[in-house]
Amino acid sequence: MLQYWCLAASNQWNSYRAGVDHARESDLPQVHYSCFSGKAAKVPFAVFKALFHLLISKCNRKTRRKLAFPKELLLIDSTTMTVGKTRLPWAPYHGERAGIKLHVALQAESLQPLKVSESVGSKHVGPMSETLVHVDYIMVMDRAYGKLERLDRFKEDGQSFIVRLRDNVHLEKPRALRRQKVEDSPVIRDMTCQLGTSQCRSKNRHRIVIFRDFEGREIRVATDLMQVTTEQIAQMYKARWQIEVFFRWIKQQLNIPTLFGTTGN
Repeated sequence: MLQYWCLAASNQWNSYRAGVDHARESDLPQVHYSCFSGKAAKVPFAVFKALFHLLISKCNRKTRRKLAFPKELLLIDSTTMTVGKTRLPWAPYHGERAGIKLHVALQAESLQPLKVSESVGSKHVGPMSETLVHVDYIMVMDRAYGKLERLDRFKEDGQSFIVRLRDNVHLEKPRALRRQKVEDSPVIRDMTCQLGTSQCRSKNRHRIVIFRDFEGREIRVATDLMQVTTEQIAQMYKARWQIEVFFRWIKQQLNIPTLFGTTGN
C-alpha cells in the first residue's frame, strides 16, 4: 500500500480509484478499487506526517536573500476547512458543518511550510502555536496568539516574535523610544510598556509599535526586537499576507474528505 500512496503523490493521481487504474503501469498488483479504497481507512497517518516534514526539510534550501532582518520570518497562522457534518462525522464544527483546522508555520522567504499541525476545527489556535515555535526564526502572528503569558515566556526564552495586539489590551506606563523620523513612514508611535490591567498584566515590558496598514487601519504589535527600526517591524508584520495566499492555494488543491477520510485516523 505504501507504494501506491507514494506513487499517487508523485504523479498527482486524482483519487484512490485512479491509483488502481495506474497500478499496472507502475508494475504493481492489480486489485479491485473497492478493496483499495477500503484500505484507505488504515493509512498510517503519523508515518505520512513524518514523511511530509522530512520532505519539506529536504526541500527548504538554507540559501536566503540577505535582508536587513536579524533572522528569517516564520509566519504562524491557521485556516479552517469545512464540509457537511456527514462527510467528517468525527470532526464536528458548527451546526451542520464539520471542519479540519491546519496550523501552519510558513517561511516568508521560500513560501514553504516549515511545520504543519492539524486539529479539529473547534480547537483554539493558541495552544497549537506552541508546536510551531522555532528559536531560529522571528515568529509573526495575529491577535489570536497574543496571550500575555505567552509573550512573557517568548521573551524569557529568547524566542523572537512580532504579535499583533487586540484592540482592548491596555498599555500600562508607556515610555516613548527615540527614533529617527522617516518621511512618509506608516509608523505612529514607538514605545515600551507592560500590557494588561492589574487583574492580568504582563511581567515584562515589551516594545510596542503602532503603525497603519495598507488600508490605513491602525495596527498595534508587540515585539522583543530592539535593534531594528520601526519601519522594519511594520514591514515584517505586513509580510503576513503571504500566508493568506498560501491558505487560498491549499484550499483549492485539497479534497478534504478524501484526504482525511471518515475516521479519526
